[in-house]
Amino acid sequence: MIRKDVAALKLAPNAPVGWDEARRSLDGLPGGGLNIAWEAVERHARGPKASQVAIRWLPAAGAARPITYRELSEASSRFANLLRARGVRKGDAVFVLCARIPELYFAVLGGLKVGAAVSPLFSAFGPEPIATRVNLGRGKVLVTTEALFQKKVAKIAVPMPTLEHVLRVDSPEFRREFEAASPACEVVRTEPGDTSFLHFTSGTTGSPKGAVHVHGAVVMHCATGRVALDLHEGDVFWCTADPGWVTGTSYGIVTPLVHGVTSIVDEADFDAARWYRILEEERVSVWYTAPTAIRMLMKAGAELAKQHAFPSLRFVASVGEPLNPEAVWWGMDALGMPIHDNWWQTETGGIMIANTAAMDVKPGSMGRPLPGVEAAIAHRRETGIELESRNDTEGELALRAGWPSMFRGYLDQEERYRKCFVDGWYLTGDLAKRDADGYFWFVGRADDVIKSAGHLIGPFEVESVLMEHPAVAEAGVIGKPDPVVGEVVKAFVSLKAGFTAGEDLRMEILGHARKRLGAAVAPKEIAFSTTLPRTRSGKIMRRLLKARELGLPEGDLSTLEEGA
Repeated sequence: MIRKDVAALKLAPNAPVGWDEARRSLDGLPGGGLNIAWEAVERHARGPKASQVAIRWLPAAGAARPITYRELSEASSRFANLLRARGVRKGDAVFVLCARIPELYFAVLGGLKVGAAVSPLFSAFGPEPIATRVNLGRGKVLVTTEALFQKKVAKIAVPMPTLEHVLRVDSPEFRREFEAASPACEVVRTEPGDTSFLHFTSGTTGSPKGAVHVHGAVVMHCATGRVALDLHEGDVFWCTADPGWVTGTSYGIVTPLVHGVTSIVDEADFDAARWYRILEEERVSVWYTAPTAIRMLMKAGAELAKQHAFPSLRFVASVGEPLNPEAVWWGMDALGMPIHDNWWQTETGGIMIANTAAMDVKPGSMGRPLPGVEAAIAHRRETGIELESRNDTEGELALRAGWPSMFRGYLDQEERYRKCFVDGWYLTGDLAKRDADGYFWFVGRADDVIKSAGHLIGPFEVESVLMEHPAVAEAGVIGKPDPVVGEVVKAFVSLKAGFTAGEDLRMEILGHARKRLGAAVAPKEIAFSTTLPRTRSGKIMRRLLKARELGLPEGDLSTLEEGA
């Protein structure tokens, strides 16, 4: 455990920050209602923060571009007016397919101002995933760039009957119209239960699920930005997630703006040396990233980190998949502070369980439920669910329904949505356990857990132990069918620089795992791989490893990272 000096911190453990207090800290629309764009931009642009930098955009090449809250207000209002001119009204769906460029943020916020349901898409999506999502969401407008239009949109082979307009934000025609548009607009009155975002999450098979989120989620973004991410006045915040997935929207766009801090947006792809320069030169104080990125930094070596100084950095958090204990300790060595894991889902819309700034960090734990969040370990029964009262007992992670950012439906899948809720609890599909101190520990997705000779084996536990070996950079673990024990554990590992795959190393890693885990839990097989298949949000796709191993259908690959 990494202990904290609570007296020296700004927040006490389990600080009593509830939804009502967070709601009171927001303005609300003049005349009533609640709108994310108003809380994120307009109230700052019309007050003392107007000239403060809201977004500091770092292009892949060239000089940084600071965008103040006033400039962000005017640009997003211009965009809102262009959407209105094309007939976009409250409830219409606007899809945004752009790299991390300023126009992405203008389009998202402009869409929210007119009351549209906004859906940012990964710029790396291929034609088919784009069309699938636009059709599921009944998109009316698609915002993109000339290059992405030619490379992706123009190659879509299926009809998109609801799509009326494609706006290419870097075309000369659009630029002229944008500059001529009014920099002021009236924000449409939206209520807390009105749709704000459509976020798509891939399923094991079939089409992606479209999770519906609402403007009331801004209350959650306000509360969790303060409690889970420790945002304070004057912070420089960097969320490395792409807005094409929920973290990049909730915490890359909305949360830092709601708190009135400066947000770093980097257009370029991951590069370890560049990231360290950004942390140092931009004086980042709060950094929110993903385990995959941390493991890639680990692979580059702590020596690279130590070539830089981070005097402004005070809090680092991670989300996307469980953070292995080894990565938490690496943070202490390379950055001088632990990395605080937290847990939430596309469906929850915001952080639910976290290692906050004031907590003692237990490496490998996702932390404790935030104030206002009620979490439990549950078991499904024919008559409902049974809540687990014993500590250190595995079950399904359940959340008491009703938090502000809770998703309000799956598009066209009402029955699937209803099945997520039993007896007033949302059943997450994640297996976890709770210890005597109230910390929750991730075991695995319900469909990832390996059943071997009567043992239930969580792949994350095995992966974490494998990563403790000095040669292992990443690990993915699956259950492989076996006629005797049901399933045996098979691990896929990628190696750090300087190590070469071979039988001697394989046996060494197997021995390490058996010593740490015991013969019943340790992998029986290890395969070396240059890279592991991951989603663009950083999660290792165990189901894809299993499908490829067994020659099964690979299911929805729309979120697969290119080249994986």
